[in-house]
Amino acid sequence: MHIAEGFLPWQHAAAWTAAAAPFVAHGIRSMTLAVRADPDAKLLLGASGAFCFAMSALKIPSVTGSCSHPTGVGLGAVLFRPPVMAALGTVTLLFQSLLLAHGGLTTLGANVFSMAVVGPWVAYGAYKAVRALTRSLPETTALGLGVFFASALASMSAYTVTSAQLALAHPDPAGGFLGAFAAFAAVFSVTQIPLAVIEGLVTVVIVRLLSTVGREDLRRLGVLRAPEPAPAAAPRTDEKAG
Repeated sequence: MHIAEGFLPWQHAAAWTAAAAPFVAHGIRSMTLAVRADPDAKLLLGASGAFCFAMSALKIPSVTGSCSHPTGVGLGAVLFRPPVMAALGTVTLLFQSLLLAHGGLTTLGANVFSMAVVGPWVAYGAYKAVRALTRSLPETTALGLGVFFASALASMSAYTVTSAQLALAHPDPAGGFLGAFAAFAAVFSVTQIPLAVIEGLVTVVIVRLLSTVGREDLRRLGVLRAPEPAPAAAPRTDEKAG
């Protein structure tokens, strides 16, 4: 979610910036270590950042008069874990605020916290949970389900956090925080639910393509399960004729 410039009081903007800063710093360090440990992962890392930028740059008018967009953080969270996605998501949001007028500089910390911090962690948690519950299913099916729920729930969680951020900044005169949160969440969810489903399906297609052209890369990153070793052949005993 892109909270525009001026929609948050400076105290809230500063607080969300302070809350997001440690995650971003840790993400930059994690990304640096990941590249040093596996230089061949640079291509997938760049693809994850590009996917996040392209998906979150889409601005789709909502039937409620607002605008919504996918987040694109699920792919990077599954491939490289949430800390790395905090760094990539911050770069994405910074460039969008400067080049596309999506979001603002004063609200960058709040946008980073919702989309690049909470979103990736929800994605990774959902992915791990679904993968654990689908161990008995074929690898392609289990991976597809895990990626779908990771991307879809990351998208929904970002808008849920944004609703809370706006409700804290602009409480309802009668209902307070809860009344404002219900109003903001209702507006965003109308458009975001179908968008989250579409984003999940698109991410599944991307991961299946990657599993075809870069299967070894995904295995090295721990996304694809390693093939089970073939059972050892039973020792052969030759009977001597009497």
